[in-house]
Parts: sequence; C-alpha cells; structure tokens
Amino acid sequence: MLFERINPMTGEVASQAEAMTAIDIPAIAARAAAAFPAWAAMGPNARRAVLMKAASALEARAEAFVEAMMGEIGATRGWALFNLGLAASMVREAAALTTQIAGEVIPSDKPGCVAMALREPVGVILGIAPWNAPIILGVRAIAVPLACGNAVILKASEQCPRTHALIIEAFADAGFPDGVVNVVTNAPADAPEVVGALIDAKEVRRINFTGSTAVGRIIATRAAQHLKPCLLELGGKAPLIVLDDADLDEAVKAAAFGAFMNQGQICMSTERIIVVDAIADEFASRFKAKVSTMAVGDPREGKTPLGAVVDAKTVAHCLALIDDAVAHGAQLLTCGETTHNVLMPAHVVDGVTQEMKLFRDESFGPVVGIIHARDEAHAIELANDTEYGLSAAVFTRDTARGLRVARQIHSGICHVNGPTVHDEAQMPFGGVGASGYGRFGGKAGIDSFTELRWITIETQPGHFPI
Repeated sequence: MLFERINPMTGEVASQAEAMTAIDIPAIAARAAAAFPAWAAMGPNARRAVLMKAASALEARAEAFVEAMMGEIGATRGWALFNLGLAASMVREAAALTTQIAGEVIPSDKPGCVAMALREPVGVILGIAPWNAPIILGVRAIAVPLACGNAVILKASEQCPRTHALIIEAFADAGFPDGVVNVVTNAPADAPEVVGALIDAKEVRRINFTGSTAVGRIIATRAAQHLKPCLLELGGKAPLIVLDDADLDEAVKAAAFGAFMNQGQICMSTERIIVVDAIADEFASRFKAKVSTMAVGDPREGKTPLGAVVDAKTVAHCLALIDDAVAHGAQLLTCGETTHNVLMPAHVVDGVTQEMKLFRDESFGPVVGIIHARDEAHAIELANDTEYGLSAAVFTRDTARGLRVARQIHSGICHVNGPTVHDEAQMPFGGVGASGYGRFGGKAGIDSFTELRWITIETQPGHFPI
C-alpha cells in the first residue's frame, strides 16, 4: 500500500511512498542486525571508501533532490542545493572519522595490569529525521553511526518521503552491504505505532531524533523503558542579542538571515531579537528597511528570497502568535497577506514582552519578535528566560565582551557577531534544556554512536586475599 504526499503549493501529488506499518518493523530490524557484524568488522579505510562514494552519489542526484524538495515541502532551489552541499560534507567528514575512533591505555594501580578504554560500534542505530532540512538532517542521522561501524535504520518524515528515500538510494549505490542502510516510510496516521515499534525492537540499541520537543519527550520516555540511550536535537527559541556598541549593519544582516532563511523553519532560526534600549529604535528602523526588501514568492520560480512554508497550519500558528502580541501592545513593523495558503510574508513584531506567547512559543515560521532590554545584564536575563537552549548570538564590537556574554547564555551553541543559523559538519551540534541533549558532528558524534569499554590484560601472576 502507498501513501501520498501533497505539494503544499499546488495541492497536487508530490510523491508516493510505501505505507509501512508496525507489522513490517521486526523484519527490517532483524535485517539490519544480521548485516551489522560484517560491516562492523570492516577496516576503517574500507568503511571510509564506501562513505566517500556515498557523498559523490548524493551529489549526482542533485536535480532529483531539488525536484523532490520543491514538490514535497515547497523548498526553493537554493535551499535544496544548500542542503545537498552540507549533507555531502557531513558524509565526507564522517568518512574522515573512521580512523579517529580511538581508545587509550590507562595507568593501572594493579601491578602487571594493562588497562585499555576501547570504543566499539553499538549495533543497530535508529535515526528519525524531520522535513525542514531533509537532506542535511536525514544524512546526519546515519552518517557518523555508519562510520563507527553500526547498521542504521532511517525513519523518513511523512512530509518528505521521496527526499529521504533518495538518500538511501544514494548510499545503496555507493556499495553498502545489504541490510546496513535501511529506510522506513509510513503514512502520517501510522507514525506513532511505527516509531513505537522501532524503539521497542530489541535489535535497535540507540536512537537519534531531530524534531519537536513534544515528540522528543515521547521518544525519550519510550526509549527509557528499554534503557536505550537517545540523542535528541529538539526545538529552539534562539535569541540574538544586539548590544549598544554593535555594528548595526552587520547585526541587521545576520538577524534577517537567521530569522527568515527557509521561512524561519530551522531549529536555529532567530526567534527573539533582544536589543538594548540605547540603540533599539535605530536597529528597528534599519531592520524594517531590510526585511521590507525580502519578498515572498513561488519557490518554483526562484525569484524571491522567501518561498512557501510547509503547510497552512504553520501560517495559522504564526498568525495566532502575532495577534496575541499585538493585542498585548506590540507593534507590527512588517506584514502582508498570505497567498496560496502557504506563501506567508516576513513579519516583524516590535515591543514583544515576556507576557506574550511570541516571547516563549516556537513559531517555526517567518515571524520574529524584537524585545527591548535595559542593558547588557537585562539582555542576558531575557535571553535565558526560556525553556529552550539550542543556538544564540550576540553582537558587539568588543570581542572580549562578546565572549563574556556568550559564556553566560544557556545554550549549546552561541555565535559572537554571527547569525544563530550556522552549521558545519565537524562541529559539536546540540542543545540544552528543552532543546535536547547529546551532540551530533565531528568527534562528538563518535561518543554518541559507540560503546566505551574497559578491557584489561594481566601480565603477571595474580595475588588475591582469598
């Protein structure tokens, strides 16, 4: 049986995929477990060679990825190609890690005892990826686990099954042994049962999930029943602090990019611009002028910086946040009518306060609030007044000051004089609080996808008290 994904712009069928159910999961998990030992036993350079081929195979499907992302989630061509470029970089970084899965010899107090800490692959890793940056996040869910010698199951998003299936096709063409790389697609109504069955499968040893905090809590609770570790990269409410000595032109550019790249549908998107009173009016004026030039249009035409959001629910959610803020005294600096149900213009709301829903609730759409702070200390206090803690930024001409402020912000990531949206394959990526725990990226990913074992060798006769 197949299910259909509808193009949010046209209402036409964008893709069809197999509607797997919980009944299908045991066989897939068993297949992955059966393939694991041989893949884990392969030398690091052999695994590296296959991963390098996978990166090239991804790039060879560029036009197919563009077509799939445009149709399934209303992405622009530029966003699709950016996804592909970073995803290929992630695979190559994972390939480079195969020889860095190192251990150590630890001095022992016991005479003649050689003590070692070794990292070994875990087994079958379940990766659950979302729709908003589908190639990047789909690849991230499986690349480093594979480099570490694990078999993987990618649970594709119901909103972009074709895009995620293309990743698996590319990896298969690269020469991964049968069963090492697997994909699960399912109709939206079956998602809870399918994900539950995957987490419950005895062959699955660890889970990584990127998505909403609400769903992350459900996954963590289910996994905890089996004592299975999770890596969770969840929601965000990223603050961008603009201090009184900031370069306002740079801050405006970074804020506009961070708030409205991919229509604000990025976990790192700038959701709160916190500006000290001394320069708040000037910043707001310049930011309004910048955002007013950022038109929204049909992503298939590729003529505008903003394209479609993923569905009409996103528009309704964002408008509800805006209406609440305005009703409580905030001011709309930029706005506009939504067309085709999903072409929502950039909205800037000035004078947002802690009593408004827009201050706390993740919008995940093209709306950003400007919040006024009395001074530096107040700006830090406002930045930390959130349950989330993924990405943050601070703008100041004094880099030492910027570092001092960055160290006081409760987030897994913070950029001084850069946007909140920034990702590189080799960086430790993840958050704190309601933004999750664990880290993707570079050597930090090795810890997430290996077991650290203590092994000893006795080289002298033993002496025991009994």
